[in-house]
Amino acid sequence: MKRYFKTHFQGMYWRQMLLTVSMVLLTLALLGASFFSLSYNYARGQESVEIQSKARVMSQLSVSYLESGRYLDMEDLQNDPDFQRLASFAAMVSDVHFMICDTQGHVLLTTDRQLDGMSLTIPGEMTRELMEKGSVTARDDLGGIYGQKRVVIGVPAVNPLSRETVGEVFAVATTASLDAMWKGFISLFVMTAMVVLMIAFTASSVTTMRQVRPIREMVQATRQYAEGNFDIRMNDYGRDDEIGVLAASFNNMAESLQQTERQRREFIANISHELKTPMTTIAGYTDGILDGTIPPEKERQYLQIISDESRRLSRMVRRMLDVSQLQAIDPMRAHSRFDLCESVRRVLISLEKRITDRGLDVEADIPELPIRVLGDNDLITQVIYNLLENAVKFARAGSTLYLGVSAIDGKARVVVRNHGDTIPPEELPLLFERFHKSDKSRSEDKDGVGLGLYIVKTILEQHRERIDVTSEDGVTTFSFSLTME
Repeated sequence: MKRYFKTHFQGMYWRQMLLTVSMVLLTLALLGASFFSLSYNYARGQESVEIQSKARVMSQLSVSYLESGRYLDMEDLQNDPDFQRLASFAAMVSDVHFMICDTQGHVLLTTDRQLDGMSLTIPGEMTRELMEKGSVTARDDLGGIYGQKRVVIGVPAVNPLSRETVGEVFAVATTASLDAMWKGFISLFVMTAMVVLMIAFTASSVTTMRQVRPIREMVQATRQYAEGNFDIRMNDYGRDDEIGVLAASFNNMAESLQQTERQRREFIANISHELKTPMTTIAGYTDGILDGTIPPEKERQYLQIISDESRRLSRMVRRMLDVSQLQAIDPMRAHSRFDLCESVRRVLISLEKRITDRGLDVEADIPELPIRVLGDNDLITQVIYNLLENAVKFARAGSTLYLGVSAIDGKARVVVRNHGDTIPPEELPLLFERFHKSDKSRSEDKDGVGLGLYIVKTILEQHRERIDVTSEDGVTTFSFSLTME
C-alpha cells in the first residue's frame, strides 16, 4: 500500500495538481480575508456615519425641549405627547432607537418600548468622552441595559445661539441586518470559491495530463531503447509547444540511434567479412605448407601470397585506426591556414609514377597564385591523395585525368575527374560507406580495403564541408570545397 501511494501520488501529475489546488486555495483565502476585512470595516464605518448623522438631527430637534428646563426627569419628557411622537417617528424612519439624556447621562426619554418605566443612566465613561470629544462611538451593552453589544453613538444637544450643551442624544442600533447580510455574502463566497476550485482542479487535471502523458510515453520508449528496440516513436499530438518540440527531438534521437545501431551492425558485419578473407588465406596457405599439401617448389609463391595478405590486413587495421582518430578531432578549432594549390601540386608529384605506369595524361588546372584556405593541411592533403589515387586506379588506360582548383564566392573548389566505367546511380551514395567496393573494383583492386572514400568524407565533414560525385557516360567527377581565409 505504501509503495502504491508513493508511485501514484508522488508523480509529476499529483505534484502539479496539489500545487495548483494549494495556490488556488491560498489565493482565495487571501483575497477573501482582504475583501471581507476592507468591505466589512467600510460598511461599519458607513453605518456609523449614517447613525451619527441621524443622532445629530435628533439632537437638533431635542434642543428646544431640553433648553426650556421643563423636563427634570424621564417621566416629565415622556408625558409630553408632542415630543414623544416626534422621537418615535424619527426612530421609526431612521430604524434606530434614541435616548434623550441630560448632561449627566440620565435618560429622559427612550424610543425603545422594551425600556419603558426603567430608570436608565448612560455609563460615565461614555458621557465624559462625549463631553470632551464632542461625540462618542462604541459597541457596548450600556452597562447591562442590553443583553448583547450594540452600536452606540452619542452627540451633544447644543443650543445653536448660545453654544451651550443642554443635553445628550444617544442613537442605538443593532447589527443584525449587517451581520445577516455578511453571513449570506460569506456563504455565497464559499460557494463561488468551491466552483472556482472545481474549475481550476478540472483545468489543471486536463492540462497536467496533457503534459504528463508524453513524458510517460518517453519513459516507456527509453526502456524500449535500453532493450535495443529503436522502432518506437513518440506522438507529438499535433502540439507546437515545448512538449511537441521535445517529442520531435526525441523521435530524431531515436532515428539517429536506430541509424547508429544499423551502422554498427553493418560495420561489424563488414569488418568481419573483410578480416576473414585475408586471415583465411593466410591460415590456409600456411597449413598447406606445414602439412606438405603445397609442394616445396611452390612454397615461395604461396609465401609471397601470405606476405601480401598480411600487409593488406595490416593496412586495413591501420586505416580503421585512422578513421577512429579522425572522428575524435576537430581540425577547425586550430584556425590553421595553408596554400591549397601547393598541396595539390605535391600530391600530383607524389603520384607521378603511378600515373605514368597507367599511361594517363594529366590536365592540371592549378592557379599560379596561392589560394589560402582554412583547415588542416595534412588532412586535406590526405583527401586529395585518396581522390587522385582512386581516379588513377579506375581510369581507362591512356585516358586523360583532370585535376583542377578554382576560387568561387569565397570558396576554393577542387575537382578530380577521370574516364572509365560509369558508376550506376544507385551505387553513388554507397561509395563513401565503410568497406564498400563496386563489383568491378573487387576484381581489379586487390589492395584496397574500402575505406579510402569513407576517410575522405569523414575528413571533409570534420571541416564542415561535403563531397559531391557524378558519373555519366564514363566520366566520373569528385568535387569538394573549402572556406577561404
